[in-house]
Amino acid sequence: MNKKHILHLYWRAGFGVLPKESMELEKQSKQFIVNDLFKKSLNAKPLSVDTSKLDTYTIESFKEDKMARQAFLNLNGEKFNEYNYAWIDRLNYSNQILRERMTLFWANHFVCRDRNIYHLTLYNNALRENALGNFRDFVKVISKEASMIKYLDTRKNSKRSPNENFSRELLELFTLGVGNYSEQDIKEGARAFTGYKYDEKDGSFIFNEKAHDGKNKTFLNKQGAFYGDDIIDIILEQEQCAKFICEKIYKYFVNDKLVDSHVSEMVAVFYPDYNIETLMRYVFTSNWFYNDENIGTKIKSPIELLVGMNKVVPMEFKEKKDYLKIQKLLGQFLLDPPNVAGWKGGKGWIDTNSLMFRLKLPQLLLANTVLDIKEKGEFTESYKTLYKKTKTKSTIDVTPDWNYFKENFETISFNQMKENLIQCALNDGTEIFLESINKYNKKDIVIQMMSLPEYQLC
Repeated sequence: MNKKHILHLYWRAGFGVLPKESMELEKQSKQFIVNDLFKKSLNAKPLSVDTSKLDTYTIESFKEDKMARQAFLNLNGEKFNEYNYAWIDRLNYSNQILRERMTLFWANHFVCRDRNIYHLTLYNNALRENALGNFRDFVKVISKEASMIKYLDTRKNSKRSPNENFSRELLELFTLGVGNYSEQDIKEGARAFTGYKYDEKDGSFIFNEKAHDGKNKTFLNKQGAFYGDDIIDIILEQEQCAKFICEKIYKYFVNDKLVDSHVSEMVAVFYPDYNIETLMRYVFTSNWFYNDENIGTKIKSPIELLVGMNKVVPMEFKEKKDYLKIQKLLGQFLLDPPNVAGWKGGKGWIDTNSLMFRLKLPQLLLANTVLDIKEKGEFTESYKTLYKKTKTKSTIDVTPDWNYFKENFETISFNQMKENLIQCALNDGTEIFLESINKYNKKDIVIQMMSLPEYQLC
């Protein structure tokens, strides 16, 4: 397998690959390399943070001490941020890059927001556990997660007062897509999901039979006294469900522009078994996945950008909260999606504001550059406002691990570094610029390369 294709695969199935690794992989076949990615991601490793201090609080302690509840909420908020850091660290350093990449994808498919650290942890690990499993089982698991039951108001859904939020999003965003169901299907689906509750203490699923509407329902032209799982089974009988998921996977992993024949191939593999691993193996071993039109054409998400930079030059933030601020400025704060539809992705990642920050980010993080917030413009104003609001300095204290960089790039030529960092074709102006920095030391070269607009693509 050639280097260009290896780099492409590792940027789409992970977050890049180091030169020495890619050179070793060149000796292997495509099948071997893809198999190795799946082998390393075989078993999910749960992600958690220490909640022992929270565990000491009880309902009784809230009653005895009026300040206890607020103290609990404050500590829970700290743990929420800590989970964000932990997830970033997992993305940065896990060897299960495919499973973690798939977890990130599903987090923006089964979109959910929850500040309860206990329920949030369960939800995030449900994504991780099912990321390469069976989609049918996956949907059923998600429908019973405490975080989702809260987020889409399923807990308010009863036979006396049906709530349609979950039923609507299940059809529109999770399985079939707009235009492939009726308003009546939403109403009937909502009736089937009545009685879904959860245990406040441990987040486990509870089904309240008394709150469930056990009468006959008509859903997608089928009749019966359906429960929630029945509704999911009926949805997945529709080939449209497989097509909807395959199109979304194609846009995320292959190209924003769909090729109908490729999607049809994927659907034939995915339907009706809905095995996610089988589908992803097919994508990564297909010849068309490595077509030139699919290489270096996708705009990196903020998380892809940050994790990709860290893979080349690992960074330690003195104040971890700075990592949160950077995510906010870039427009992707992990665990806090903008709405139930999630982040749009693609060109939605880039505007005048975020692009300027993206281009300055390598110098800010790797060269301790101080951004001049006296400049005028959307970016500088938002940057200034953010730091004024959080009452912190306008610099970010980061310690780059240049020794790690040296170990991996010391024997790498200028052209090899360029091939490793930039996936898309370069225009004449960029080529001339790169020639002008050829004699710089490698530390300066990598900063300059990461500051190119072309580095925003993978």
